[in-house]
Amino acid sequence: MKKLIQLFVTVFLVSFVLMFIVHRLNTSEGLTSGNTITVFNWGDYIDPDLIKRFEKETGIKVIYETFDSNEAMLTKIEQGGVSYDVAVPSEYTIEKMIQEDLLIKLDHSKIPNLSNIDPRFMDMDFDPGNQYSVPYFWGTVGIVYNKKMLDGMTFESWNDLWDKRLKNQIVLVDGAREVMGFGLNSLNYSLNDTNKAHLLEAKKKLEKLQPNIKAIVGDEIKMLMVNEEAPVAVVWSGDAAEIMWENENLDYVVPKEGSNLWFDNFVIPKTAKNVEGAHKFINFMLDAEVAAQNTEYVGYATPNKAAMALLPEETVKDERFYPSPEKTARLEVYKNLGKRMLAYYNELYLEFKMHTK
Repeated sequence: MKKLIQLFVTVFLVSFVLMFIVHRLNTSEGLTSGNTITVFNWGDYIDPDLIKRFEKETGIKVIYETFDSNEAMLTKIEQGGVSYDVAVPSEYTIEKMIQEDLLIKLDHSKIPNLSNIDPRFMDMDFDPGNQYSVPYFWGTVGIVYNKKMLDGMTFESWNDLWDKRLKNQIVLVDGAREVMGFGLNSLNYSLNDTNKAHLLEAKKKLEKLQPNIKAIVGDEIKMLMVNEEAPVAVVWSGDAAEIMWENENLDYVVPKEGSNLWFDNFVIPKTAKNVEGAHKFINFMLDAEVAAQNTEYVGYATPNKAAMALLPEETVKDERFYPSPEKTARLEVYKNLGKRMLAYYNELYLEFKMHTK
């Protein structure tokens, strides 16, 4: 019995020592919640040097993961397999996450750099008072086109995409809300329309566009346009800016019927393990100099007014990417349509996509 007790004590001590060693190793590797945050963001949507700088300045290690759609991001957070400390959803998804009680209310006292954000982008309908989210980037959906390849053809209306001269020439971003949205806009309907007759009408019109469609893709859209493998694309404004930087023959326009005005914001999911570190990361990203550097890397429009003062004048005065309040007034922010209606949008889009070569 005595030997059994000694064996038990020995095993206990060894186990305790091993647990202590593992804890120390995890701490040195930045794997504990106290000095680690896990950030969930869109692909290629932050300057990697800024992550390194944040880690150096704060001693907090960043585990960085990416997603390619709001739906994919939301699913992972709902499943709870990974405890994300910071995520970057778009406005209609933020509205949904608030309704489903998936977010932590932000402590504004821990985000003093929030004062750098232009009031124009605060207190939006999807998050009154910015209780749950902080603006990161914003932009539009429009048409980028190659002036040289199209011999002077321009795009003032979404309906210009249906021109027969564009057979097998158009590349579309792979997004149900974006594609169904411009289909609806081309008919002068809202891109948040829930009238099923209008949605079917938009789908039928999009089907007539199929002969002009070369491909429906993700990030490859930038390479196709830069390399002049296609002359026209429907894209987000930030992608257009990046494409145009690489190829001076390109231009970008938001059609006259209107389009999407989108916002991507920082949020802290309820499953976060390091809420303090999450606030520090958000505040760091809202620093004027940091936001300016990040904006030049990403290419999208920043809502950070203090950062805009540090950016080249030709950038912030380019109304293609920094449209005036008068121009944004005719644009629409995506609304949370609810599960059933969103599923219907996706169903119509998938049917359209399946029949597109």
